[in-house]
Amino acid sequence: MRILVAALIGVISAGGMWAYVSGHFSRAEPDDVRSQLAHYKEQAEKLSAELDQVSATANAAESQLNIERSAQKQLAAQVKALEADNTRLKEDLAFFESLLPNATGAAGVSIRRLKVETVVPGQLRYRLLIMQGGKGDRRFTGNLQLLVTTLQDGKSAMMTFPAAVPAEQEKFKLSFMHYQRVEGVLTLPEGAAIKLVQARVLENGQVRTQLSANL
Repeated sequence: MRILVAALIGVISAGGMWAYVSGHFSRAEPDDVRSQLAHYKEQAEKLSAELDQVSATANAAESQLNIERSAQKQLAAQVKALEADNTRLKEDLAFFESLLPNATGAAGVSIRRLKVETVVPGQLRYRLLIMQGGKGDRRFTGNLQLLVTTLQDGKSAMMTFPAAVPAEQEKFKLSFMHYQRVEGVLTLPEGAAIKLVQARVLENGQVRTQLSANL
């Protein structure tokens, strides 16, 4: 817009000069020339003021648009967070509902829930809920073991977690009175397709309970 006004002012000025050179103003009085120049100047100032007003309106509209875009992004992030919270609440509800019959159930350890999902290729997230039935008057101490059946290059293979590394084995230790939640991420070989995940609860090296889940 400023370029347009500048161009108009230039045209006006050029027109005045041409008129002067051609003799249009040669017979005019100096007061008439000053009056015409004042008129052109007034028109130029008017156009400049209109330009400033239009620019201010455009800037305000652009600022409002940026605010609306930012608000839209924030709302999208809030919706995503609320959806995640809702999923977690549903899982918690199912968890507490599963607690109700447990106090009067048969004594023993069981895996009440096993959930597995692929995070990114080569990584598997697992979540378990392990519970002890009956009165739960003794602390259960044992270990969790995960067996992952994969298919790679057309061949089936089974991987056992944790590996024979003390730091890894520490993550799979179990110790609870009533229940224990366990979750983590397993790293698998590149290109391995996961077929089956089996969770086992061991006590003194013996399998107490197990549960499988397909991906």
